[in-house]
Amino acid sequence: MKLNDAQQQAVTFVTGPCLVLAGAGSGKTRVIINKIAYLIRECGYLPKQIAAVTFTNKAAREMKERIAFSLGKQEARGLTISTFHTLGLTILKKEYRAAGIKSNFSLFDDQDQLALLKELTEPLLKEDKDLLNQLVSYISRCKNQMIFPDKAKECARDQKESAFAACYELYSIQTRALNVLDFDDLILLPTQLFIHNSEVRERWQLSIRYLLVDEYQDTNTMQYQLIKMLVGDRARFTVVGDDDQSIYSWRGAQPQNMALLKEDFPHLNVIKLEQNYRSTAVILKAANILIANNPHLFEKKLISFHGQGDLIKIISAKDEENEAQRVVAEIIGHRFIHQTSYGQYAILYRGNHQSRLIEKVLVQNKIPYRISGGTSFFSRIEIKDILAYLRLLTNSEDDTAFLRVVNTPRREIGPSTLQKLGEFATLQQKSLFSASFDIGSTGLLNARQLSALQSFTYWIDKLSEYAKESPLEAVRDLLTEINYDSWLFETSPSPKAAEMRLKNVNQLYEWLGDMLNGSDIEEPMTLTQAVNRFTLRDMLERAEDDEESHQVQLMTIHASKGLEFDFVYLLGMEEGILPHQNSLNEGQIEAVEEERRLAYVAITRAKKNLTITHCLERRSQGEVIKPDPSRFLKELPQDELNYESGGQKVTAQERMVKGQAHLALIKARLNKK
Repeated sequence: MKLNDAQQQAVTFVTGPCLVLAGAGSGKTRVIINKIAYLIRECGYLPKQIAAVTFTNKAAREMKERIAFSLGKQEARGLTISTFHTLGLTILKKEYRAAGIKSNFSLFDDQDQLALLKELTEPLLKEDKDLLNQLVSYISRCKNQMIFPDKAKECARDQKESAFAACYELYSIQTRALNVLDFDDLILLPTQLFIHNSEVRERWQLSIRYLLVDEYQDTNTMQYQLIKMLVGDRARFTVVGDDDQSIYSWRGAQPQNMALLKEDFPHLNVIKLEQNYRSTAVILKAANILIANNPHLFEKKLISFHGQGDLIKIISAKDEENEAQRVVAEIIGHRFIHQTSYGQYAILYRGNHQSRLIEKVLVQNKIPYRISGGTSFFSRIEIKDILAYLRLLTNSEDDTAFLRVVNTPRREIGPSTLQKLGEFATLQQKSLFSASFDIGSTGLLNARQLSALQSFTYWIDKLSEYAKESPLEAVRDLLTEINYDSWLFETSPSPKAAEMRLKNVNQLYEWLGDMLNGSDIEEPMTLTQAVNRFTLRDMLERAEDDEESHQVQLMTIHASKGLEFDFVYLLGMEEGILPHQNSLNEGQIEAVEEERRLAYVAITRAKKNLTITHCLERRSQGEVIKPDPSRFLKELPQDELNYESGGQKVTAQERMVKGQAHLALIKARLNKK
């Protein structure tokens, strides 16, 4: 498809800072792909001088595939297309000395982080799960805002925040001692390095001559600083985003980064993509009028590339059970009449709890469905086991990995042995692995305990040395010597489940071989680099699934961002649900504005048809309430809505008339064949 005028302008402007304000469905990825090709073919840039950054592995993979198709693999060779965190990892692999870390650092995932915090904070938090989860969020928020432990202690507003700041300090000391980095460190450390080390900063500014950033509205404080440091005074960059789709403030996203961009780069060229290639005019009119109720730094209005389309159907259900029944009935009828696939339908909701009744009715009607958020490949137990072994091979200081594998499969190394080893390691200020070689002379362990422990650690030490020369062979020997396949059959609920788990392990081994040997588009990696890439992929790919399916898609509105479906059902357009009750507290104007952006995102997922539901009654915490329809429903253009009341009893005569009409439609369709 030929680029429209605005897209062409966005592609060819390369002489300064550029913000592409890309409305939903306006072809922003096409702009990024075409701009990369333009930079290489028309402007003389080498692929290795260009970096394109986005937020998810899925988006990065799609971009890689499309640029490879557009340019060809050879012409695109050397181009950097990655997530922010993968770019941060790449920087740290090359600049670890300047960043003050060791070359064989490991990555902590969220489970590792929680386990360490649970241990470190036991005297303060008493293993309280809610407090621990709040602490994890607190530490992430501090890092995203570039607040370090000393500053966090100064800024603490109450006793709880003071305790959290103290825990944050303990955590920072311990992770540095263990030579591990968490997810946020992958952005924080490179950003700090660039801020304080001009030599390193200038080296990377010369390396990355042009930077493209996708989903710019989702950047946090730290990511924006990293962008600023990378582009420098030359300011050769293009960021693509939409302030109307900024829905991630709870994880640090700052929509005001749009305004910061204008302040920090006064010559910023703003190009608006307003031609929508996804939705009908009716759907876009509703989206435009709704979002116009929010304040805007940059005004834009989506224009449909398609026809007028159907009115938006509004279903007023008696209660949540009636809501589920009517939505499923609508899908059954619509699919039969229009001969569509279940995969064309999506049911969106504000909170996960709203899916339960829908699932029940779908099951009752034997309708296949899929809920986003399943277990990712790298979160499976068997994969985490093997990755923990690999982490220990590449970084013996990784206590979390040590504890996961020391008795997997069982080695007669019990809790008593590990407790004594842990106490000794703490006293000696050593890792558990290092302490295991010295504990023999202390008499803390009996001969049987010491033999079992040191048999394991000497084996790991020997294997680690072998892995430096022949990493893939060392991993193969590891899998053979721990007899992991037998362990899987021993611990799995069924032989079939064990076979599936063994297949996953073999898949991991194959991927590892590909990474160690290199490919057409990537250089060979070391074992440490491959393990870090695997760990990072797990962090990024939680809840991602690339499989195409013929199933009704169920997901939260947040999870639907970036997706599109022919037929969308948006549940629970009520005060207290959308907008969420937490946003309705006094003075929460910005929170309500974000909820409105969330509704805008939901509406603009629909290509052909949109149905919105709300309940006249709903059970909440054991009580029956009568919620008001959402203010957002009232803000939609009423002339584009088709209200269908529900919940009332249908007479026998009405059922007969409706049935005859439905039968007539079916006969008419059959006669056409």
